[in-house]
Amino acid sequence: MSHIFDIKYGGVSVNEADKAIIMLHGRGGKAEDILSISQYLELPGFALVAPQATNSTWYPYSFLAPIEENEPWLSSAIDIVGKTFEELLNHGFTAENIYFLGFSQGACLTLEYTARNAQRYGGIVAFTGGLIGDEIDPAKYKGDFEQTPVMLSTGDPDAHVPVDRVLSTSGFFKEMNASVTEKVFPGKVHSVSMKEIEIANNLIFGQK
Repeated sequence: MSHIFDIKYGGVSVNEADKAIIMLHGRGGKAEDILSISQYLELPGFALVAPQATNSTWYPYSFLAPIEENEPWLSSAIDIVGKTFEELLNHGFTAENIYFLGFSQGACLTLEYTARNAQRYGGIVAFTGGLIGDEIDPAKYKGDFEQTPVMLSTGDPDAHVPVDRVLSTSGFFKEMNASVTEKVFPGKVHSVSMKEIEIANNLIFGQK
């Protein structure tokens, strides 16, 4: 299965915005769902760009399944994120002014795409996610984040994303020269909390 390139927009027009953020929804969600949290984020002057997964799922199985079990959906999903990024570059945005944010399955996809294409981005926010695969394979990842600010947050325990994978993902991003902050909230349910949004605003979107 291949995903259809279907983008929903919000915020400032891509023709007028100073910055842009690619927002990736979770399993069973919609682009409009992830766009809706923008009302709580400090994103003045941002174009909001949210791809929609075909059938609302980026890949069929757990992100901890062997990579081949989630193919060809996973490669197609990564390609959709890449096309979205390229569209923003074509509108005149630089990578330094493009941000990424995802929740759950969308957070995993955010981390997987950016780790495979590391460079200086505006910032990366992963609400409850980790790098994809039954094991983390360093050979898949390349580049230098050049101190891109990255936030990873999760609950402990979480029904879908083990804390260990979040922390090991954090370690890989640090090795790739990202400026990483990880936050673990005991007992937090599988959702985006206002505390996480507050931290993202302070660490990522409050940067000048």
